[in-house]
Amino acid sequence: MSALLEGVEHRPFIPTEYVVRLARTPWERAGYHALRREVFCTEQQVFAEDDRDGIDDVAIPIIAACCMAGMPDRIVGAVRIHEAEPGVWRGSRLAVHEDHRKLGRIGAELIRMAVSTAHGLGATRFLAQVQEQNVLFFRRLHWKSLGVISLHGLPHHDMQADLSRYPAHCQNQTWLLRPQPRTRQVA
Repeated sequence: MSALLEGVEHRPFIPTEYVVRLARTPWERAGYHALRREVFCTEQQVFAEDDRDGIDDVAIPIIAACCMAGMPDRIVGAVRIHEAEPGVWRGSRLAVHEDHRKLGRIGAELIRMAVSTAHGLGATRFLAQVQEQNVLFFRRLHWKSLGVISLHGLPHHDMQADLSRYPAHCQNQTWLLRPQPRTRQVA
């Protein structure tokens, strides 16, 4: 019996499903801000104590939560969107908890939800300032770079989503079922 349980305490919990949705409850919003602080302040040290700014006053927060028994349990992903000017929407503060980054499509699903939601709200352009290390990921999701910029002392790309790849919708949530760890293929 002990051979079966050996090493189990060191493995992270992998939920069988996630929900990606607009943050709508106080605990979801608290988890959304806590995750952003963890990623942008503690882990990346882009900000000293808090990453909140004036955009948070008008932004729509979107979260990814792992589920237990079909109910959202813990916030493991976050992004926000806002209309910067009529028809032009921006996404920012994309964050995925470190333990959940290699489980599949959480970041991609947050981006899809963000862009499709904005598209459904009338976006004719969707932009984001993307950290250099994430540019290839965004290109794979049908974004193009509009140029390199420096933001918070770090290299970023100003990027634009191809809205034809993100159908407009007015859903307030989607399910991301059974994430699978990425496996590398050896040539």
